[in-house]
Amino acid sequence: MIDEIDDLLEEIGFDSETSVLTYRQAQVLALRERDVSQANIADELGTSRANVSSIESSARENLEKARETVAFAEALRAPVRVRISEGTDLYDVPQLVYEACDEKGVKVDHTAPDLMKVVSDAAGSAVSGRKVATPLIVGVTSEGMVRVRHQDGD
Repeated sequence: MIDEIDDLLEEIGFDSETSVLTYRQAQVLALRERDVSQANIADELGTSRANVSSIESSARENLEKARETVAFAEALRAPVRVRISEGTDLYDVPQLVYEACDEKGVKVDHTAPDLMKVVSDAAGSAVSGRKVATPLIVGVTSEGMVRVRHQDGD
């Protein structure tokens, strides 16, 4: 099992020198993605299930930090940034985004309902029902990709 995972990591070009993950974290995540239990991974690696759980937790935390870093970098480069105030109706968000994109000559490839879903899904708990509960910044890249961040950086 580990040999298969090591081959996979080599095939996809995993490099712990340039990754936010250690080699062991990559192994554990690759096995978990294949629905291997933590107990079976522990047996395979000759360690405890608690240690595997800790490795997996750290790996997932590192991945989330990496995603946040990429989102931050994309937000910095995005030519369109729209501040969405607390209390804004989600149904008003597409028009705000479309107007800002028109001003900058950026095309968004989302219908209004799709854009509302993208914003709502990405905002998570910052959207409650149809209302924005926490201020958001909706960024749109020059390629039309929509990125949503909590205004306070969370």
